[in-house]
Amino acid sequence: MSALTPASEALSARAVDLLRRLVSFDTTSRRSNLELIGWVETWLAEQGIASRRIGNADGTKANLLASIGPDVEGGVVLSGHTDVVPVDGQDWTSDPFALIERDGRLFGRGSCDMKGFLALALAAVPDLLAAELKRPVHLAFSYDEEIGCLGAPAMIEVIAAELPRPALVVVGEPTDMVAVSAHKGIMSIKVTVEGHEAHSSLTHLGVSANMAAVRLMACLSDLADRLEREADAASPYLPKHPTLTIGVIDGGTAGNILARRCEFIFDLRAPGTFDRWGALQPFLELCKQIDAELKADWPDAGVSWKLLGEVPALEPETDGPAEAFARRLAGDNGPARVVSYAAEAGQFQQAGFSVVICGPGSIDQAHQADEYVELAQMQRGGAFMARLVEALSAD
Repeated sequence: MSALTPASEALSARAVDLLRRLVSFDTTSRRSNLELIGWVETWLAEQGIASRRIGNADGTKANLLASIGPDVEGGVVLSGHTDVVPVDGQDWTSDPFALIERDGRLFGRGSCDMKGFLALALAAVPDLLAAELKRPVHLAFSYDEEIGCLGAPAMIEVIAAELPRPALVVVGEPTDMVAVSAHKGIMSIKVTVEGHEAHSSLTHLGVSANMAAVRLMACLSDLADRLEREADAASPYLPKHPTLTIGVIDGGTAGNILARRCEFIFDLRAPGTFDRWGALQPFLELCKQIDAELKADWPDAGVSWKLLGEVPALEPETDGPAEAFARRLAGDNGPARVVSYAAEAGQFQQAGFSVVICGPGSIDQAHQADEYVELAQMQRGGAFMARLVEALSAD
């Protein structure tokens, strides 16, 4: 199936122009995404399309939901997140928030993960408006996916309760424009250890939060090693075992002070059949034990933890309509595929929708300096969207 037609070439060219604008917004998760959301709202309004914000509790961030086509069941949700990961400390060779094309690659933060898909979805709007659609397209743009898929649930609730029931959801995470039917789930936990400050030579007058935290982190390291040793050789995931990593550590104020506080964040990623809470029980018991030990000598010391986010896995569907639809549009006859990253796809599936992951770019290029999406991937995405218009116009 040829990827290049006049319609798809025009669509992909529009998408590149739109991607340039989307990348220019610094939507790092620690910042508001409202400037980007406002721009998309205005752009849609200029096409005659109304949209709806679904904001967070304090009004600093928002999802955006818009529908094109008839108000009937059987539509397609095109879902993607607007936030990106930080560029701090990364050695970029160009401005990460200015899209640069070099050697057939489009460089910029979020170009791959996942503003490329957002740009393709928006680029399809003029063609969707010009077509005689029999079924609608619903654009569903979320916030805070990168820090725990925090924004999507409220938007999914609105889609499920208030829209004519969509037939399927395409989540446009980077997959090289092939269909992916499953992803691992993830849980992220922040641990805080409170110590009691004293001079580091006088350990009897205080307790170091760092030293206690090291014991907890050693427990997690041992668990990570055990999970790797017990990997299931038949698992389709890479790596084949559940993974546990400590991503952030922050503790102490000076080398000669017993640390007053140490905080660290870890995540555990696993297929949906894996008992994540069960695996963490030895660690959680150690948290209780060390908490009691610290409080016995220093009532202001202790250990606490907070679940930052828990995202369900996406499980393969038997004869899933979403995967079949995406394969047809992508011209994909390859084997079943899974990915180790977590995504909002599992949240849509948990709400009862048929879901597939399919979007431009490779996860190998995400979350690093000089992130890029290949121009050829945007062209393949343009062909996908052009076929989407055709499919939804058919009887």
